[in-house]
Amino acid sequence: MTREEQFMQQAINIGLEGMRNNVGGPFGCVIVKDNKIIGKGCNSVIASNDPTAHAEVVAIREACKTLGSFQLEDCEVYTTCEPCPMCMGALYWARPKKIYYANSKADAAAIGFDDSFIYEEFGLPINERKMSMEYLHHAEAIKMFEEWKKMNNKTLY
Repeated sequence: MTREEQFMQQAINIGLEGMRNNVGGPFGCVIVKDNKIIGKGCNSVIASNDPTAHAEVVAIREACKTLGSFQLEDCEVYTTCEPCPMCMGALYWARPKKIYYANSKADAAAIGFDDSFIYEEFGLPINERKMSMEYLHHAEAIKMFEEWKKMNNKTLY
């Protein structure tokens, strides 16, 4: 078994444990740096009543805490399924060097985890989406952005 397969097996084991304990759906993730797991997570949506508690997000939070950084520089992510749109966005923000996944989004859809409606919604103009969104101009909000732009001691991410 390759090192990649070994790390993926650990992600699978974490996902199975969470699923079997009714913590959440059948998803697991480990994040590796220098051949060491620095973050792990299973889908914890049910146990935490948190719709953002997907395996990847849980693992990202733990790995970033371990590293003391909001970036996953030189890290590899092993996740049991192709990341959903939310997790993919979180992974782009975290910037790992590589993502390995086992099951595809089609495999996930086949067992009831279908994210295709989200991808479809993203392609629609805001006024045609199922979730109502409305622009509400507020002068104080743009002032906050202007203050950020002028700050000399900000940390960009």
